[in-house]
Amino acid sequence: MRILKSNYKKNSDLPLKLKISFKPIFEYLEKIAVDNNHFLKPSAIQLLEEYQNYPELKEGFDDFNQLEKYNKEVDKILDILFPDLLQENEIKAASIPFEFTSFKLSKRFSQIIEDAGEDYEFKLRNYEESKFYILACTFILAYCHDTHIDFRRPFYFDIPDKNTGITKHYRTLFNGDFFKVSPLENAPKITTEDINLLLDNFDNIDIWMEKFPPNSYQFEGFGIMNLFDVTSDQAISNLRENLLKKDDDSFQELEKSISHLYGSSTVQFGFSTYNSNINGLQFKNHKIKKSFIQQDKFGQECQGFFCDEILNKVLKNNELIAISDMEKYGNNSNYNGFYKVLKDQNIQSIILVPIQLKEDLLGVLELVSTKKYELNSINAYKLKDVIPVFKISIERYLEEYENKLESVIQENYTALHSSVKWKFYEEAEEYLFNLDLGNKRNYNLKEIVFDNVVPLYGQIDIKGSSVARNIAIQEDLVNQLNLASIIIEKAHALYNLPIYNDLLFRIDECLTNIKDGLNSGDELTLTDFLNKDIYPVFNHLKALDNNLKSDIDIYMQQIDDTLHVVYDKRKKYEESVNILNEELAKFIDKKQVEAQKMFPHYFERYKTDGIDYNMYVGQSLVKNCTYNKIYLYNFRLWQLQLMCELENIATNLKDTLEHPLDVASLILVHSNPLAIKFRMDEKRFDVDGAYNIRYEIIKKRIDKAHILNTNERLTQPGKIAIVYSQNKDAAEYLKYIKYLQSKNYLLKPVEKLIIEDLQGISGLKALRVAVNYNNTPENKITLNDLMKVITNDNLN
Repeated sequence: MRILKSNYKKNSDLPLKLKISFKPIFEYLEKIAVDNNHFLKPSAIQLLEEYQNYPELKEGFDDFNQLEKYNKEVDKILDILFPDLLQENEIKAASIPFEFTSFKLSKRFSQIIEDAGEDYEFKLRNYEESKFYILACTFILAYCHDTHIDFRRPFYFDIPDKNTGITKHYRTLFNGDFFKVSPLENAPKITTEDINLLLDNFDNIDIWMEKFPPNSYQFEGFGIMNLFDVTSDQAISNLRENLLKKDDDSFQELEKSISHLYGSSTVQFGFSTYNSNINGLQFKNHKIKKSFIQQDKFGQECQGFFCDEILNKVLKNNELIAISDMEKYGNNSNYNGFYKVLKDQNIQSIILVPIQLKEDLLGVLELVSTKKYELNSINAYKLKDVIPVFKISIERYLEEYENKLESVIQENYTALHSSVKWKFYEEAEEYLFNLDLGNKRNYNLKEIVFDNVVPLYGQIDIKGSSVARNIAIQEDLVNQLNLASIIIEKAHALYNLPIYNDLLFRIDECLTNIKDGLNSGDELTLTDFLNKDIYPVFNHLKALDNNLKSDIDIYMQQIDDTLHVVYDKRKKYEESVNILNEELAKFIDKKQVEAQKMFPHYFERYKTDGIDYNMYVGQSLVKNCTYNKIYLYNFRLWQLQLMCELENIATNLKDTLEHPLDVASLILVHSNPLAIKFRMDEKRFDVDGAYNIRYEIIKKRIDKAHILNTNERLTQPGKIAIVYSQNKDAAEYLKYIKYLQSKNYLLKPVEKLIIEDLQGISGLKALRVAVNYNNTPENKITLNDLMKVITNDNLN
């Protein structure tokens, strides 16, 4: 029996006295020995008789050197927890917590330690000596005082493999079924006040030692430590981290992470880009760091360099391709340019992963190895989790690269609406003019401000979206846990291992927590629990029993490949939201084209759980047009009609969606002109001036407002709320409402409401009117109708 020791804290340094005892195993054997139906009864009786001569193994000992003395006896009695069928698969050992002494290693664990080499010291990566005493105290609080203060981070071991030169990473899980903790005579009584004091004094080791003196509690028994190989997860995590870096060393670290992902030091990577134009595919001059293919071929044609299969699959159809033997490829491709370039670099296998960056720009991730068959179509699947990370990084690089090529306007002003570009061009021309005169130092780009513009704001919001989304997620997670529980229950019935009881208990805990209410981190916690604890067991069970394999395959078919959770109810909800948003946005965009023909104005639209939009109209926004207030009235009537049409679209879609959605509409009226400024740091327009900020505050808070002296929300499904602060605005909108009622867009009556005071905002009122969802096509309003109503009412 191999024994692993480390040079960490010893017993005298902890609040725990550690005693090794195998009493739980003896009690288990005694129970089996009197069970006539248990198939292990003869073995249990024989073991108990044999171990009568070793009472200290049951009673326990605190001299850990005794493990050497009773090496064979301990090894044999723990066989019951280390069945031969699991020896080659599980990385497991009996262990004493806080002492870092492990014994009775599984065969796979022993092999890993042996492959690490003689110089390897079995030690934690993230061990914090200064916090270890407190960690032991929280362990006692949880076990003896039912108080969980979990500040622990997952423990990891980094174990090298001298055969491959790759360091593998393992996460630990500790099973506490085989020990008990109890206070000794010198243990102070712990009160609620003591616990509260400790909660507020995490870093005060003196207080912790006062409440939990050294050697004041007895630990008796042993634990089971399981290690799980998370090398791939660690490699992907390192990839993400390195892809975000911009220093010179990041590329080497990135390449190292790729090597770890493939478990080979021969794997390297590069990246090349290709441009599609009327002349076909060409090598693009986007040299990121290095490319094994591209070399100095910028601007050259790809036809003739690549074979037809790579041209069609990779560069045209965006399909991954793996070539495991470059010599065989060269023979089949008549030793083309692609083969020759790689041959000169002694590359024997390669994986090409296309990444579509833009409509006419394709990137190709190149993974290469100097060994044949090192890279192949099977292990290419490992890149599935990496490709999105690389795409983000490459897109970021290209954005930075293209920014260097931008003109003055593109460097300083981005995301410009077509209606206001003229103003930015004027300022850019002024800047370039002064630059030509040599006045660069004396001229700074001016802020772009549009004064005296009138805003129009509207939103059509999905009601109860947050609650609906949470309920959908909750139902999916509960369903997934129930499915996993059924499989573990079947496994427990077949094999009756204690670990299955532990897993069922933890699944029930997760179910209880999720049913009580979904928290922000629950989905991530569940995914981690399933990946680290449940799925390794599933993989083991699939090899043991065909019926369980079938059940597990059915379970995995219900798991989303991207989210790694059941994605049914949430998918229906999110797809419904997306369909609704797309339809509403598409309609608004179409109507905006018509509205710009009425009079040029600034417009921006946002998708959230619903749609909201801003419009600004005024003389300062236009260059070659004359503004008249009649256009403002026209837009207000047009906006109200638009909201009616959007409501009808949402209602007609409702019955076709898998998750029916209700919407509520709101219009905010603001008659006082304000100024909008282009914010250089945020690259967008915002209101300018302290007084004007009040308008933005109202926009953010008004949809959650209630009617004064009631609990009723202002926004309601089936109705449009029009918020205003001046009576003349109400009179204006009442005319529009009356007209739209005559056209059967709106119903009677009109509610006149007073809105509760908001934080920092008071005096708001609202009109609220119901939408007619039975409007016929004959009643549709044309642009001429709008202008006629405005002119006849003489609102200006």
